[in-house]
Amino acid sequence: MKKLIAYVFSMLLVTVMACGDKNDDNPPAADFPKVSISSVTVFEGDENAAVSFKVSTSKEYSGDVKIDYETQEGTAGAQTDFLPASGTLTIAAGEREGFIEVVIVGDIYKESDEEFKVVLSNPQNATISNGEGLGTIRNDDTFVDVPEDGYITPDNYAGYDLVWQDEFNGSALNTNDWTHEIGASGWGNNEWQYYTDREENAYLSDGNLIIEAKEEDYNGSSYTSARLITKDKKTFTFGRVDIRAILPEGQGIWPALWMLGNNISSIGWPACGEIDIMELIGHEPSTVHGTIHSGPQGQSWSNHIGNGYTLSSGKFSDEYHVFSIIWEYNSIKFLVDDNQYFSITDADVSNAYPYPFNDEFFFIFNIAVGGNWPGYPDATTEFPQRMIVDYIRIFQEN
Repeated sequence: MKKLIAYVFSMLLVTVMACGDKNDDNPPAADFPKVSISSVTVFEGDENAAVSFKVSTSKEYSGDVKIDYETQEGTAGAQTDFLPASGTLTIAAGEREGFIEVVIVGDIYKESDEEFKVVLSNPQNATISNGEGLGTIRNDDTFVDVPEDGYITPDNYAGYDLVWQDEFNGSALNTNDWTHEIGASGWGNNEWQYYTDREENAYLSDGNLIIEAKEEDYNGSSYTSARLITKDKKTFTFGRVDIRAILPEGQGIWPALWMLGNNISSIGWPACGEIDIMELIGHEPSTVHGTIHSGPQGQSWSNHIGNGYTLSSGKFSDEYHVFSIIWEYNSIKFLVDDNQYFSITDADVSNAYPYPFNDEFFFIFNIAVGGNWPGYPDATTEFPQRMIVDYIRIFQEN
């Protein structure tokens, strides 16, 4: 009986093995094609639009290749920047590629470039060689949604004529008035930004000039920004200056609206004079500073006098404020929202060198990143940071 059972068992085993050999149509994994997915870069656009990720096989295969896919968030968010997608892609027998579509959410708002992934898994009749496709959404908008609230000054004053203004309407900066300064010299203050002439760092949006400081590697610097000047184009001696702006904030951020003597090329700084209509150091977002600098020709130091103005509530990043000077012969008054907080006269400047503030000056608008005074960005500093300028207006006595 035991011999009979053993015989029957052995015959069944042979039969099973024979059937297995006969019906095993799956080749070893080494014979499967390899599957990879491409990465894609796309401009965001104003309307929703689909982008295709190509999935390729290393060779044709006699059967269908199937593979699951799913989108994953990165800096780009599901629903806000792209519509989540998942499913199974089939590449038909004899074909070598298929496509996965993901819808990019369009809008008109300026944002940073953002990324997400399409991830492959669970291949059938294939193996995965590259299972992650990176989707990069390039922003192509210039509209910045800014608060409309804040202080505003009139476009005329009794006894004054409006002699120049820039309301920053239109689509591009007026290069008849403004010039980009470019470079990363530290600018005398050990700053870290590289000033560019790119639209990413200075552009017009809905009647505002936007200067944007970004954290990015560029020409050996880790930050970019813009510095705009009116030198040799729009220069003035005396008058009332009004600049309406919303300011950036954050550790190491240093926005400024200021002036230099137009003769700086011939006599240098500080002999040319410097009028800082507004400076803010980003870790003190409720306080601005007005300062004048002067000193003897050929010196690297300056005699500087200034004062600060602190809001009773809120920050200068919350809404518009107007930064002004009333500039007359031998005197300058500094104001925020028509509140005078500081003034100087020629008597405040040393008699050891000339008083420089009765000559022609030009304007400078910029955001510096880092420097001796504000310090440097840290983990709390958010980017991008933007200074939003609604207008500059110059009035002179009639």
